[in-house]
Amino acid sequence: MGKVSPPSGVRVPLLSLGVVTRRSLLKLAALATGSSAVTGLTMASTGSDYSLEIAPYSLEVSPHRFIRTIAYNGRVPGPLLRMKEDQPVTIDVTNSTGSHEIVHWHGLFLPSEIDGSMEEGTPHIAPGGHARYTFMPRPAGFRWFHTHTMAGRDMSRGLYSGQYGFLMVEPKEDPARYDREFFLELHDWNGQFLGSDDGAMDPVYDTSTVNGRVLGFGEPLRVKAGERVMVHLLNTSATDLHWMALAGHSFHVVALDGNPVSQPKTVPMLRLAPAERVCAVVEMNNPGVWVLGEVRKHIQGAGMGIVVEYEGKQGKPQWQQPQRLEWDYAQFVSPGRAPMRDADVIEIPIRIEAKFMGHGSPDHWMLNGRSFPDVESPFLKQGQRYRMIFDNRSQDDHPLHLHRHSFELRRIAGGPEMQGVVKDTVLVDSGKKVEVEFTANHPGLTLLHCHQQAHMDMGFMVVFKYA
Repeated sequence: MGKVSPPSGVRVPLLSLGVVTRRSLLKLAALATGSSAVTGLTMASTGSDYSLEIAPYSLEVSPHRFIRTIAYNGRVPGPLLRMKEDQPVTIDVTNSTGSHEIVHWHGLFLPSEIDGSMEEGTPHIAPGGHARYTFMPRPAGFRWFHTHTMAGRDMSRGLYSGQYGFLMVEPKEDPARYDREFFLELHDWNGQFLGSDDGAMDPVYDTSTVNGRVLGFGEPLRVKAGERVMVHLLNTSATDLHWMALAGHSFHVVALDGNPVSQPKTVPMLRLAPAERVCAVVEMNNPGVWVLGEVRKHIQGAGMGIVVEYEGKQGKPQWQQPQRLEWDYAQFVSPGRAPMRDADVIEIPIRIEAKFMGHGSPDHWMLNGRSFPDVESPFLKQGQRYRMIFDNRSQDDHPLHLHRHSFELRRIAGGPEMQGVVKDTVLVDSGKKVEVEFTANHPGLTLLHCHQQAHMDMGFMVVFKYA
């Protein structure tokens, strides 16, 4: 199988940045029907729609500075997968590494055996092995795919590596009108475990990137005055949340984790915990050369940012430092008073605690007093509505992800009942409670876990079973 090249005469320099204009997409489709030119994928000749190869890769994060990692199809981020909702797709995956691997299709409603979690029963792909996945992509929206292996103290494994890519299930209707779109991911590299103030070991990093490049390296995002630009932003970091702002501009948030919000809102910055996604429209109404970057100076200094350049403008990229961090899920909820909880909803209390394992060791994580795999698996009844009550009694914040389902935010930190914000990952702040509701409508083993790699590795998981 060889990589498909763009048709003769077609230039696609922006596509390596995850950038697609509607005009270029249509043009490429017309010239290369059946090819993968717009996604950078390898096409299979045996009946699959796309192919992914997991293999070692040297990523040039800045001029002549390389990071050895594992990646999909020899690039970081991996290829952009575009699918049509409810139209079958087949993907071949080849593991060209020396370790067992697995691919999780994050945010999709898939059977347990192909969702991409060993805990749910998805088989690993052996070294040199191959797997084929066929499924009906749903729901529509911005999803992603990534490795789902344990890493432990190996900072080259799991989500410390470059194994992740964008996945867009095309909706029947876009949540907002726009002229151009950019797919951007945030990642941290060269991690090592260092002792924190409480004596536990936590990962710290010396390099942070947007789409695998530090600020100032690689092509800028090129825009035109008057355009409405859709930014699809994804935090692929193994452990760290990120705050992003675009100097001289604001974001009109239209979707969280790929799901349209009931109340779109214009905000000065975005906060993304690991695995979270934000889709926001930016009005290009301030011509110049600007920085889209991490709000916190030390992380932007480690490289997390990208230049946004208006047509016809040159000069040093400008940054405007925000004075405070601003973000609240509640600003996107449906207007008016939300209904109180239905009496038929069954509560699932989940108490989150850390078990100190001694200086120089990572904490073990416990849900209701137990660490995975020694946990009690809740049983779900198909069609039943459940409310998970996350009670975070630890000193850490936790991005909690529910596989194969979406949930609705219903209450945050003792605030009023809410509705209209649907996600698959939610950040539960230290010392706070968050309540979410979901309907058990996808039978099969279903994993709930913290999306911090170090926490998941140390027992922060539970598998729901359908009765």
